Amino acid sequence: MPNLCVPSLRALVLTCATALVALTATATGQDYPTKPVRVIVPFPPGAINDTVGRILATQLSTRLGKQFIVENRGGAGGIVAGELVASAPKDGHTLMVVSLAITVLPAMHTLPYDTLKSFTPVAIVATAPNVAVVSQDLPVKSVKELIALAKERPGKLQYASSGVGTFLHLGPELFKLMAGVDILHVPFRGAGPALIDVIGGHTHMAFASVPSVIGHLRSGKLRALGVGAAERYALIPDVPTIGESGLPGYAAANWIGVVAPAGTPQPIIAKLHQEISAIQDSPEAQKQFANEGADIIRMSSSAFGDFIASELTKWGRVVKEAGIKPE
Repeated sequence: MPNLCVPSLRALVLTCATALVALTATATGQDYPTKPVRVIVPFPPGAINDTVGRILATQLSTRLGKQFIVENRGGAGGIVAGELVASAPKDGHTLMVVSLAITVLPAMHTLPYDTLKSFTPVAIVATAPNVAVVSQDLPVKSVKELIALAKERPGKLQYASSGVGTFLHLGPELFKLMAGVDILHVPFRGAGPALIDVIGGHTHMAFASVPSVIGHLRSGKLRALGVGAAERYALIPDVPTIGESGLPGYAAANWIGVVAPAGTPQPIIAKLHQEISAIQDSPEAQKQFANEGADIIRMSSSAFGDFIASELTKWGRVVKEAGIKPE
């Protein structure tokens, strides 16, 4: 006589195992975090990644009752930090603050991790467009006039950047490709020295982030021609977009987000996304972001993943077509 209990027993075991997995996943999200959380920033203190990371860490520490500790792990343009986080335990206790830079690296280097497969997107947090600024000595007052002058003097005009592959390098290279102009790249070690050189009139222009130049614009040391956003920027409302000022379709913005090692349980990702969204709603955080010249931006975790993929394509094309090589 067949044992009619066997299929039932197997079904019962399977049901219990499924319920246990679901219960464990739920508990994982509810109990998180169980210890201090490392927030890895791939650049030295002072950059916008660092500033946004510290705002988030402070707020998350208060909201979740455990310390979120910022660690600056600069090196190789972010590769050192990326490798560290990609190989970290998949328990939500190591996070990384990422920016546009993470989407540029694969086009310039052989990486010890896969940008799309080694990380799980948590949330995009803020964005800050670039702005085309020129020295007061340069006789142009609009993007249209800049393009005309660059075509009149191919290879004679110069722009300053904070180094090869940085935001201050990629934005103007995109501009050059779209405008069909030849402007010489002059790299510096950091945005500060680059802007000082433009202010001094030694280099003609820069495509810098709004926060880094707002003081120079207000003091009259630099002239803004256009902002690399779809709409005019609240901090500099009198400055037109680069699109309306002479180059339709141009957009270049640095953005900041948070990722975790691939394989981090979904309940933890969902909890972090929920908490970051709540921080974005906080008047205190909104004021802090505004002071840094950063706009709050929101996406679901999956949409953020799609956005990273689209940025990889966009900036990878710029690197390839511009012939950008690592230093």
